[in-house]
Amino acid sequence: MAFEGLSEKLNGVFKRLRSHGRLTEDDVKTAMREVRLALLEADVSYKVVKDFVGKVTERSVGEEVLSSLTPAQQVIKIVNEELIALMGESNAKIQFPSHPPCVVMMCGLQGSGKTTHSAKLAKYFKAAGKRPLLVACDIYRPAAIEQLKIVGEKAEVPVFEMGQTDPRKIVKEALKHAKDYGNDLVILDTAGRLHIDEELMNELVDIKKIAEPNEIILVVDAMTGQDAVNVAKAFDDALGINSVILTKLDSDTRGGAALSVLAVTGKPIKFVGTGEKLDEFEPFHPERMASRILGMGDMLTLIEKAQQTVSEEEAEKMARKVKENGFDLNDLLEQMKQINKMGSLKSIIGMIPGANKIDTDSIDEKQLVHIQAIILSMTREERAKPSIIDPKRKRRIAAGSGMKVEDVNRLLKQYDSMVKMMKQFGMIGNGKGTKGAKRRKMPFIPKMPGGFGF
Repeated sequence: MAFEGLSEKLNGVFKRLRSHGRLTEDDVKTAMREVRLALLEADVSYKVVKDFVGKVTERSVGEEVLSSLTPAQQVIKIVNEELIALMGESNAKIQFPSHPPCVVMMCGLQGSGKTTHSAKLAKYFKAAGKRPLLVACDIYRPAAIEQLKIVGEKAEVPVFEMGQTDPRKIVKEALKHAKDYGNDLVILDTAGRLHIDEELMNELVDIKKIAEPNEIILVVDAMTGQDAVNVAKAFDDALGINSVILTKLDSDTRGGAALSVLAVTGKPIKFVGTGEKLDEFEPFHPERMASRILGMGDMLTLIEKAQQTVSEEEAEKMARKVKENGFDLNDLLEQMKQINKMGSLKSIIGMIPGANKIDTDSIDEKQLVHIQAIILSMTREERAKPSIIDPKRKRRIAAGSGMKVEDVNRLLKQYDSMVKMMKQFGMIGNGKGTKGAKRRKMPFIPKMPGGFGF
């Protein structure tokens, strides 16, 4: 995950600060030197790092901090506040005009994920009640139009294309089409290059004049580090961008671009791509990202993901079923499906407070698939009453799922532990009704064979 190395180093610095109890000015300055190195290793711009560390140091060596009962906590609080200020005080949103359509122009270099994130943006706003239209303006890259049609179909969003026609003409016709068909959001997937050149910029400037976009979004690959910031500055100088979408934030990128973009270009990051799936896309919240970097988790985003995955009606239905009949393997299977919809297990774990101590490299995403295979190899009766599964049935289930008998045993044992825990916390009743049942919006993440759970 992005920021994993930075988060680990910062937490090491803060741990040493806490061990001092009372802090001196030298303690703070030593810690800030380590923070500076950690940020530079995360590929944050040198000037940004210098300014950031200067502000934190100045605030941290004040009498109010050093004489407080918890000076280390005060320093962490200051670092958190300065990280938020560095990335933007709040989530920057796309402003829709009073008279539709809202035109969003997507630009960026080849390979940044521009086409896929055009579809992600369209799907995101479709879920919010908009009627988006994707427009294929990239006539140069082989199969670019076909790719947009494929991702558009997955997002269930119409795609306007005119083949290899001049992009300027395509934009004019697309805007007419949007007005005729009531599309209130038009997303232009423009051409990219392997590098910034005059021809590319001239075409983008022409499209900007024709479309008069409400928002020009630059899509940049977080894995390119400081190059992402340089690209953002070059596009802004030539085109005048409004915001940035940062892609591949789920990778092992050092994440420096996220901390540098606003400071260097003055343009906010509005969205981030957190995976390959079309729904692995979320608004960029500086305060939540700062919380993740400092190992405090991001429960708000996790809850939002759960709410998008599980409707209120489904949550109530599951709560009633669990309270009346207990929690069987059919329920566990349903929970597995909900977790899959929420994104990768690593991304979910990264949002849980304190989960930065967990080695996510040891988590095998395939374990969820293995659990589902084992449960699907059981009969309906076995799923409803796991207690009837004897050695003979276990061998059949293992063979049917392509797993080992030990894996089946492990799952059943962990299921029993899960049920005991749920009873202990009053999540499972005695079958006498639902009075007092608590709503359960968050999927329960089980411990997995050979893996991890909580």
